[in-house]
Amino acid sequence: MKKPLSRRSLGKGADRLGFYVSNFGRYFARRLGIGKRWNRAEALARLSDGERAVALERAAYYNRLPEGCILPEGAGTEVGEFRYPFGKKKKYATYFFDLFRVVSAFPSTCRFAYTFGDVDWETELPEFVKTRPIREGATRSVLMPLNRVRHFRFVDDQTPFAEKKDAIVFRNVVRGQQHRLDFLRRWADNPMVDAGQVNTDWGEPERYLKPFMSIDDQLGYKFIACIEGNDVATNLKWVMSSNSLAVMPRPKFESWYMEGLLEPDVHYVLVKDDYSDLEERMRHYIGHPEEAEEIIRNAHRWVDRFRDRDFELTVARLTSDRYFNLTNR
Repeated sequence: MKKPLSRRSLGKGADRLGFYVSNFGRYFARRLGIGKRWNRAEALARLSDGERAVALERAAYYNRLPEGCILPEGAGTEVGEFRYPFGKKKKYATYFFDLFRVVSAFPSTCRFAYTFGDVDWETELPEFVKTRPIREGATRSVLMPLNRVRHFRFVDDQTPFAEKKDAIVFRNVVRGQQHRLDFLRRWADNPMVDAGQVNTDWGEPERYLKPFMSIDDQLGYKFIACIEGNDVATNLKWVMSSNSLAVMPRPKFESWYMEGLLEPDVHYVLVKDDYSDLEERMRHYIGHPEEAEEIIRNAHRWVDRFRDRDFELTVARLTSDRYFNLTNR
């Protein structure tokens, strides 16, 4: 296994610059025919027995296409025709490069469908997506690690839980998400809650507007609200890598992070959908710091599985390999 990725975020600007430089280089090299085609047997042979079992289990979770789920004739895009949308106004560049890195190692005639952006519905075709509703059994929505530069940001938190403020912080855009507005209405005036929206174009900004707060500043709180937006809660990943507790209702959507497998009060602090028990739950963990520390340790173990980028790429290609075998018949 390669050396795991472990870093405090350097800021969006530095992250994105490195992302674009490396990915445009890879893109043009692939377009020129430079690069080795992925081989499943070779990829699995490089893993230990334990790693192989985990990789296959995760690939099966991400890709739960039912048998006979064929991509219709004429639908989708061939790998060889999957090109960067230079002329389009909305390029979804980070999504494109993340998916291109995975599928470009497969034969050029393999076809696939995809939807970029926030997906909160069950797709009609077998498609690669960033997110999907959490559900049991088969699904046509196949998860890929898309928009990774924004969603998979981890922190190196040096402040112990015991030294943080006995309060919860919420800073986010509130735009069309009634549940986020409901959280503010119920709790924004509570002294244990430092909550506010950072946008002025929706909701009740004249009452709830507060300035942007950096991740470093948020890490000074024992509790951080991780409330879903259009799909998953973007901040959940870095919060679970910190020494603060993620607080949220049971998630309704999942991404490559497998939110559907997170256990309440094991990996995060569960609150009711209407947030009515928030203060009660916070006071419990303030009074029982040993339980809080156990959740933090469990959260760190969960985060650790996503730090090795080479391993994550292998899992993504195993997921894609199953997709192509099922749908390209």
